[in-house]
Amino acid sequence: MGSALLNGLITAGWAPPGELAVADPDPARRQSLTEAHPGLTVVADPVAADGAVLAVKPDIAEAVLRSVSEVGIARVLSIVAGVSTARLEAAMAPGAVVIRSMPNSPALIGAGVAAMSGGDMTTASDLDWAEGILGAVGTVVRLPERHLDAVTAVSGSGPAYLFLVAEALIEGAVSAGLSREVGQPVGGGYPARIGPDDGRVRGRPGQAPGGGDLAGWDDGGCTAHPRVQGGAVGVHRSGGGGHGAVEAAGAVTVVDGFRGQGVPIPEPSTSAR
Repeated sequence: MGSALLNGLITAGWAPPGELAVADPDPARRQSLTEAHPGLTVVADPVAADGAVLAVKPDIAEAVLRSVSEVGIARVLSIVAGVSTARLEAAMAPGAVVIRSMPNSPALIGAGVAAMSGGDMTTASDLDWAEGILGAVGTVVRLPERHLDAVTAVSGSGPAYLFLVAEALIEGAVSAGLSREVGQPVGGGYPARIGPDDGRVRGRPGQAPGGGDLAGWDDGGCTAHPRVQGGAVGVHRSGGGGHGAVEAAGAVTVVDGFRGQGVPIPEPSTSAR
């Protein structure tokens, strides 16, 4: 998601690459970013700046923020799932500003939806700054922080379910006798186009949509999360007429703010004709 924001900010003209810096401890990732964005400052450790976007995994968020605070950064937009502004503020110097947000994967093509809320020290100007960043890649909604866990579960993970349905319909087309070459546009095309991505988010470069993989998400991300929870969507044939039905292979579990509190979703009806 950090890469999606970076691409969106540069594409939207929010700032040229020369005015932005990315800190990433992975040498291979730094090399990739340098090649993708000429002029971008890419370093291993945080550098001084007017503000920072925190785009790391929850288990290292506070440690990274301490490094950010040490170089004098006092305003942070966090896109870390499930970590409250109070926890993040406690990891920084007194008076630091933290805005918490949850964007989603369609930000890759400038069609994301992000919710955000400010911490105790946040002013209207700080919220405008954060909205300017998030707004470069989609729509922004301001909410009280108590709603951010729900946004994480629904909006952060939600796009993956649409992709799973598309893949299930492709498999249904194949099981009904169509070739995969025909089944991909026939079965997967419509679900892709009722979403914001028009098929561009689904599938990695060089891989056809419906190939069983999501585009560029790491295994710990919100969008990939529905897969690792085992909430598979399947298609079966029902009766001799070749009608297909989408069914849930077991209850899907949405994690409430990634705090380990599973919220089971009842299985839908398996008769969809």
